[in-house]
Amino acid sequence: MEIPAYYEEERVSEADAVADVTTASRLGFKDGDLIQEFGYDEDVDFDFRADIEDITGSELLDEEEQEVVDAVILWWREEDGDLVDALVDVLPALEGDGVVWILTPKSGRDGYVPPAEIQHAAPTAGLHCTSTLSAAKDWSGTRLVFRKKK
Repeated sequence: MEIPAYYEEERVSEADAVADVTTASRLGFKDGDLIQEFGYDEDVDFDFRADIEDITGSELLDEEEQEVVDAVILWWREEDGDLVDALVDVLPALEGDGVVWILTPKSGRDGYVPPAEIQHAAPTAGLHCTSTLSAAKDWSGTRLVFRKKK
């Protein structure tokens, strides 16, 4: 992995540089992106949310907003209901090439959602799972995109 030049100038260790890259920046967001958040509750990772807002330069939009957005973050827990319904509900907010990031509690944590549940729900909602990552200390992220039409 190539370390950006500014890390060398500040003499920051490679481990610190990698840790910096493993924050919300790994979701692919950039300055100017509009991100809408669904499923917000007191258990979300506030540092992770702040990182996203720093990267995009704007606050996360709440569920009530009616704007078209570049991406959706869906905090999802086992007890939250039907995942297919939730995915269908967030899709109208997205631009054609927008993405949905489902953030679920990691294995062993309250509200854990097995990956198979996401993999099963996504195609029913017209989406495709592309990648997963450790999004925050207690949260995993799964990236969903629209399925390509034949």
